Amino acid sequence: MPPQIFHAKTGEVEPTWRHVDANGKVLGRIATEVATLLMGKHRPEYTPHVLCGDHVIITNAEKIVLTGKKFDQKTLRRYSGFPGGQRVESYRTVIEKNPERVVRQAIVRMLPSGRLGREMESRLKIYVGEDHPHTSQNPEAVETSAS
Repeated sequence: MPPQIFHAKTGEVEPTWRHVDANGKVLGRIATEVATLLMGKHRPEYTPHVLCGDHVIITNAEKIVLTGKKFDQKTLRRYSGFPGGQRVESYRTVIEKNPERVVRQAIVRMLPSGRLGREMESRLKIYVGEDHPHTSQNPEAVETSAS
């Protein structure tokens, strides 16, 4: 008899709330761990086609760290779709203006594309500073190895 294979159904897996403090953490390392939590790959009942990840709250987004010279040399590109509409900015200027954008983009690009990936992205909450409005959900702190 072949081994029993478990497939989670929609609504079967109850999501939990997790809190990640990004203070002094490396961007890429924290992004991989958060993407894993959002997809639900840390759970034994992980099923690729079902939303079984957790809600993740990230605080202190402005204190994220980039290794090497990426802070000044690496760039983010945006394109409006119009001629001459390409905008190129260094990570330093983007983090000064909108640090949530850098963190969100690093995480979302690791998620699957499509409807399920957009649902996972909606479970990601990023804030500048220590405070967040989700204390009533009792998020459990996640110790990341990204330092």
